[in-house]
Amino acid sequence: MIFQYMDYIIIGVWVIVILVIIILAGFIISGVRIAMEYERLVIFRLGKYKRTIGPGVVWVMPWFEKSIKLDMRILTQDIPPQQIMTRDNIPVTADSVVYFKVEHPEHAIVKIRNYLNAVRQLTQASLRDVIGGMELDQVLTQRDQIAQEIRDIVDKETEEWGIDIKNIKIQEIGLPQDMKRAMAAQAEAEREKRAAIINAEGELEAAKNLNEAAAIMSEEPAAVHLRTLQTIRDISHDPSQKIVIFMPSSVEEFFKKLRK
Repeated sequence: MIFQYMDYIIIGVWVIVILVIIILAGFIISGVRIAMEYERLVIFRLGKYKRTIGPGVVWVMPWFEKSIKLDMRILTQDIPPQQIMTRDNIPVTADSVVYFKVEHPEHAIVKIRNYLNAVRQLTQASLRDVIGGMELDQVLTQRDQIAQEIRDIVDKETEEWGIDIKNIKIQEIGLPQDMKRAMAAQAEAEREKRAAIINAEGELEAAKNLNEAAAIMSEEPAAVHLRTLQTIRDISHDPSQKIVIFMPSSVEEFFKKLRK
């Protein structure tokens, strides 16, 4: 009988050991997390920030610790188009895209509630401020300068959040339809003006060349005769055409000299 009780006790102990092992294994497994190479885990223990870990296989204490995963790659946020009034009271529509990266994951979680939305809103507000302080000509010709100025503003504001602004690009600046038509008409007028100037310069150059040629021929009568003969040859290729040429006496004398 005693041996029978001992067997029960041993079996009970083994059952308890197995249950403890299963519970312990489940406890350990439930705390296993995998962070990719581009990810980090921000760990909070009982509500307080504890550590930032990753990448690889990491362990978080179940029930006592909470993990938040952050992407450490360069992220992009499209800034939706918005209408902005320039300093000279011209409404323009501008949209942009911002490229940024989380440098300190714990700051991005602890110091700002939603850093993605915060970066987008801050960039949008900075875009309005910068373009609103410039005239239309500056807005159309200084996109890179505008983008750099916005980047400096946003980067300074987000530094406390552990975020680094890598780049900001102005994608498009839209103008009202009447402004587009006015600018197209102005561009067409400029092209016509330039074409007229080029034609006038060409005519002036041609006139100078003709004047020089006339001066040379006036000094060399033979050159006039040769030019006349060349013209006759050029217009005589078509036999169907009858051409009557009144030749000056000087040309007639030139032919007589040739016969002699």
